[in-house]
This record gives sequence, structure tokens and C-alpha cells, in this order.
Amino acid sequence: MQVLLNTDPHVDGRHHMAEHLTTVVTDALDRFGEHITRVEAHIADENSHAKANPAEIQCTLEARLVGHDPVVVKDRAGSVHQAINGAVGKLKRAVATVLEKHDPRRNAALPDDAV
Repeated sequence: MQVLLNTDPHVDGRHHMAEHLTTVVTDALDRFGEHITRVEAHIADENSHAKANPAEIQCTLEARLVGHDPVVVKDRAGSVHQAINGAVGKLKRAVATVLEKHDPRRNAALPDDAV
């Protein structure tokens, strides 16, 4: 699984941040490894010039799934690490839902009259 980090000019996107992102995403999504080809993160500081809102960092994660449409989630928080962690939690649940819906074992277990 490839993990890519994109940041706006107001967010520190150095090597340390990319390593943190890769570690958090890989740990959370490891069990879906063969189903996910790439995760892209877009991190932006929504109010870079005016620090009025405490939840101003937005992390958007997009997971590319094999044979399915991409799954996109967003989270806002006061820091980059909090936004990443929140978005990764949402992404883990969203990917699990998509894969469970399309699991042939789940669909095969339904009785004929339930379809």
C-alpha cells in the first residue's frame, strides 16, 4: 500500500510528518492491505492567516480500493496529528463497511427469500 502526503504551504509537510502519516495509516489499515492500493492524504490549514478557530486543520484521506470506487473521509482538529488520527479512524470504518457490503461470503449467506 502506497501512502502519499500532500500539504498546503501553511502546513509542515516534512519527512517526519510523512513518516507519521505512513505509520498511522499502515497500522490502522494493515488488515485491508490486499484491497487498498494507495492512500492519499491532503492536509490543509483552513485559517492560516487568522487563528480564530481551534479546529482549523483539515485532513482529507482518500483510499483507492481494488475493484471499488475510492473512499474519501475528512476530519478537522486543532493539530495535524489529531486531524490525521481522526481521519484514519473514519477511513478504517468506511473501508470496512465498503468491503463488508461487497463480500461474496456475506451475500452468499443470505437466504433465497431475503434477496
